[in-house]
Amino acid sequence: MRVRRLLRFAAIGAAVVVLALAGFVAARLLGGKTGGLMQVVKASPEVVARGKYLAEAADCAACHSAPGGAPFAGGLGMASGFGTIYATNITPDPDNGIGRWTADDFWRALHDGVRRDGQQLYPAMPYTSYRGMTRADSDAIYAWLMQLRPMKVANKQTALDFPYNIRLGMLGWNLLFLTDSLPATSQGSGSAWQRGRYLVDVLGHCGECHTPRGLLGEMELSRSLTGFALGRVAAPDITPAGLASRGWTPASLGTYLGRGIAGPNSAFADMHQVVVLSTRNLASDDIAAMTSYLLGDKPPAPTVETVGEGNPAGRTSYVALCAGCHGLDGKGIPNTIVALRNNSTLRLADPRNLIVATLDGIGPQNFPHRMSLPGMPGFADKLSDEQAAALVNYLRVAWGGQKPDVTAATVRALR
Repeated sequence: MRVRRLLRFAAIGAAVVVLALAGFVAARLLGGKTGGLMQVVKASPEVVARGKYLAEAADCAACHSAPGGAPFAGGLGMASGFGTIYATNITPDPDNGIGRWTADDFWRALHDGVRRDGQQLYPAMPYTSYRGMTRADSDAIYAWLMQLRPMKVANKQTALDFPYNIRLGMLGWNLLFLTDSLPATSQGSGSAWQRGRYLVDVLGHCGECHTPRGLLGEMELSRSLTGFALGRVAAPDITPAGLASRGWTPASLGTYLGRGIAGPNSAFADMHQVVVLSTRNLASDDIAAMTSYLLGDKPPAPTVETVGEGNPAGRTSYVALCAGCHGLDGKGIPNTIVALRNNSTLRLADPRNLIVATLDGIGPQNFPHRMSLPGMPGFADKLSDEQAAALVNYLRVAWGGQKPDVTAATVRALR
């Protein structure tokens, strides 16, 4: 009798939980809106200008503008381990963009990851970082976006594998992984450090690329900013220790964020877009604040450059393919060809970025302040896996202070 009673109570309890969950889900969905009036936003020129600055700090253009497409009209495909997610149109078009969205709708998307129609957003839209944004900053960005020219560009359908294509699953994901704030990755307490933390962790959402991901795509916050490779190119470790190990100082890091080129280091791949579309537009005080947070109030001393011998086979390939531009001594040509000596990419423990650059090359790039770098050819068709491994190992030992541990199999996996 007692067992039956316990089972009965358990069944009632389970039913209550299911009903409560169903009610919660229904409330979220029914709370969504479709249709409605086109919004007309009246904001002061100061608020609109601030919104533009904040949108640049938040790097909205990088994801919401597809190559060759209209600015902020979406369409950029973002590959993940679960399928492809397409960035949406955030111009004030009433049917395809956010023209019917209110400031409250916009805030809900940034803070809670919920669309105007009540559907869950996937964290490719980094609400997991934007959750720390102030309401005033959200409203300013919204006010600026609503002044843009509406672009009648239809959104592409997200293509995720089952069961990840069921958006309701994000309710459980958010319960497990959505936090109100991200852990600090450096030591500090001053106003510049605090501002830098907001710019790096919230607006800049740097952790979305630079923090390792778990099996369900969540940021592993116990290892924030320690680096991660979602694809062939890795976002490196940008903790104080990681930056110092590659020779970064507050001065060089600030120059890099503002110009994209700092001594032997130049931004490429996704980071080039970050500099050109975002950090180059920040005020000098904000760039200084970012470096204050990334390195801490008391930056660690940068690791001294190490020069080694390297292997003869790799040296032969270097002389034949690379020395004509980078020089026999790896010092490059100032303002024209980056140096390889003391280059941050060579000093990474993970060799993948150097391997990919060697195989694919890097296209010509323009930088702020009328700087530009010519393209570097790729050598995938000239080097076997063994030869490429030998060249990469030579570079890492000669000018990176790293071990010659790249194998032909490592190269083959990245072709």
